[in-house]
Amino acid sequence: MSETAQTPPTSDERIKEMSGFRKALIRPELGGICGTVLVFTFFLLFAFDSGMFNSQGVLNWSVVSAQFMIIAVGACLLMIAGEFDLSVGSMIGFAGMMIAIFSVTYGWPVWLAITVTFLMCLVVGAINGYIVIRTGLPSFIVTLASLFILRGFTIYLPQTLENKTIIGGVRDAAEGDWLAPIFGGKILTGFFQWMGDNGLIGTFERGTRAGEPVVDGIPMLIVWAIILIIAGHVLLTKTRFGNWIFAAGGDPQAARYVGVPVNRVKILMFMFTAFCACVFATCQVMEFGSAGADRGLLKEFEAIIAVVIGGALLTGGYGSVIGAALGALIFGVVQQGLFFAGVESSLFRVFLGVILLFAVILNTYIRRMITGER
Repeated sequence: MSETAQTPPTSDERIKEMSGFRKALIRPELGGICGTVLVFTFFLLFAFDSGMFNSQGVLNWSVVSAQFMIIAVGACLLMIAGEFDLSVGSMIGFAGMMIAIFSVTYGWPVWLAITVTFLMCLVVGAINGYIVIRTGLPSFIVTLASLFILRGFTIYLPQTLENKTIIGGVRDAAEGDWLAPIFGGKILTGFFQWMGDNGLIGTFERGTRAGEPVVDGIPMLIVWAIILIIAGHVLLTKTRFGNWIFAAGGDPQAARYVGVPVNRVKILMFMFTAFCACVFATCQVMEFGSAGADRGLLKEFEAIIAVVIGGALLTGGYGSVIGAALGALIFGVVQQGLFFAGVESSLFRVFLGVILLFAVILNTYIRRMITGER
């Protein structure tokens, strides 16, 4: 029998093992998870009997949250890639107005108006990204310029063509269109009717809608939010392109040295952000049946705040689509919950400021933990 014994592996003293608590702490979703638990706990305690958690109440804050989620997904991926887009809100107003102008003023089929508008938004996103890459200017400045340009056109065009800043009639124009229901329709209507018939959800008791469920389906806005969250999460965590996004935002020069097409990644992320804004605008126009020049105001900041709450670093290279979605959920629940709790709705802006400050401080602490800075 050989006397040679296997030497047990020894740990390298230079490698410091990370505790389970520390691993959990640096997860980008942590802030969003904690915030979601706190917000739901608060409103379950103080607004449960107000109708916030019945079928109609859940639909209300779900729709608002879905609006934030759609634009937060685009903003999240772009911020992880190391850039910002302040033109998102103006893009929403511009896209909605172009759909209304094309379909109502010019009489185009709605499917064509939507398609052309999406192409226009993608081109604007590509231009934003190209200017940032070619000039080296901060994306903050470039997209701030786009914010004013798009908002200006959104006001100028309807005034010139219609002598007004709100164009209605989109719902009538969309009657029978094959593409419009993808943005403005509802799904599972039969299932909700069944739940209403069996007393599982509330129904109207009188009037022409007697017997119909109060909630008659899931709006496509929510469906789009779920699709974009899943697609964004899979892209970011399961694909090589997702690794490129992290690399482009973390250390662009080092990423270029190992063959990452940083410029292409960033331009595509600007285009994706524009795509998400156009999805939001199209769903909004289909829901209201009109477009207004003031639509989308401040949405760019709300999207960024949702992403920051979700754990993304302002310096790029770190973040989570799931975290951004949770940040958006917090927004929607709080915005509607304040109403149900009988709190002055203007305090929502106060909440945004406080939660943003808290999230930035927390994210800065996490960044220092990751990098070892003091």
